[in-house]
Amino acid sequence: MKAPARRLVLHRRALGFFPTPFMPLPALSRHLGGPAIVIKRDDQTGLALGGNKTRKLEYLMGDAMARGADVVVTGGAAQSNHCRQTAAAAAACGMGCHLALGGEAPEAMNGNLLLDRLLGAELHWCGEHRKGEDIPEICRQLGERGLTPYVIPYGGSNATGTVGYAEAMRELVLQLGSEVNAITHMVFASSSGGTHAGLLLGRRMYGVAAEVVGICIDKGETGEVPLGDHILQLAGQAVDRLGLNQAFSRADLILLDEYTGGGYGVIGDAEREAISLCARLEGILLDPVYTGRAMAGLIDLIRRREFSAGDTILFWHTGGSPALFASPGDLVG
Repeated sequence: MKAPARRLVLHRRALGFFPTPFMPLPALSRHLGGPAIVIKRDDQTGLALGGNKTRKLEYLMGDAMARGADVVVTGGAAQSNHCRQTAAAAAACGMGCHLALGGEAPEAMNGNLLLDRLLGAELHWCGEHRKGEDIPEICRQLGERGLTPYVIPYGGSNATGTVGYAEAMRELVLQLGSEVNAITHMVFASSSGGTHAGLLLGRRMYGVAAEVVGICIDKGETGEVPLGDHILQLAGQAVDRLGLNQAFSRADLILLDEYTGGGYGVIGDAEREAISLCARLEGILLDPVYTGRAMAGLIDLIRRREFSAGDTILFWHTGGSPALFASPGDLVG
């Protein structure tokens, strides 16, 4: 297959190890007795234990540096994978990092929080605000100190960050060549919208036939907009940013919202089973918030025979394993 032409003109700061591995999951496939399952290991992007946000941050940090920023500000939940990778990206770029985290300061730092501190990030505890609601005030204070902050949105999900996952689809096409046509579905955790929007855009740009299936992991909305609408908006904004002639509609969107369980970050039986099966059958670690829930959704879809025996399902592993260490009592007896 001819390599797709690179169309991007955005600023980019190399941060990750690419291409990430692609591999079959034969033991899990046999155990479930359904279609073949393969995996794209974006937990192996390399930036402070990896994860999908690294792809977005390459473009976001490139933009921040081009704009002369000296500190980045973002937000998320206490165990945010995005915040951990942003802290690492800022350190790699010689910039400061401020994180607006939901909740209150815990007695012990573990999981992603420990890494945030090791990476030099300054933490701001924001109570019920876990999606960056306090960022404007933090930026105001930084400005008064003579600093030039650059805001990275929740999950790195804006038009700039979305481009990272359009490029991820290009990487997959280059990695697999004509074998990419064997993939019938791509399944992944959909939360802040940028990964989902980028894969939709990349699918269109590079002629990939596989259906893009997002498993919603959070009952809430993204800001004031339902997640599905937000994903389509991001895809459209990324199209405009790249100067392409594309349009997206509800017909392009597959977003399954029946697997949100007890809510964001609540570990239930489905997540425990998914994490255990992948660990014991394939030696692969999922996380309790995103990939554990997305894999639980995939397992249920296979058991319900939503796929045919001849399908090939790509599970896009978006990372997050450091969060396992924050919840040992919920994962093992």
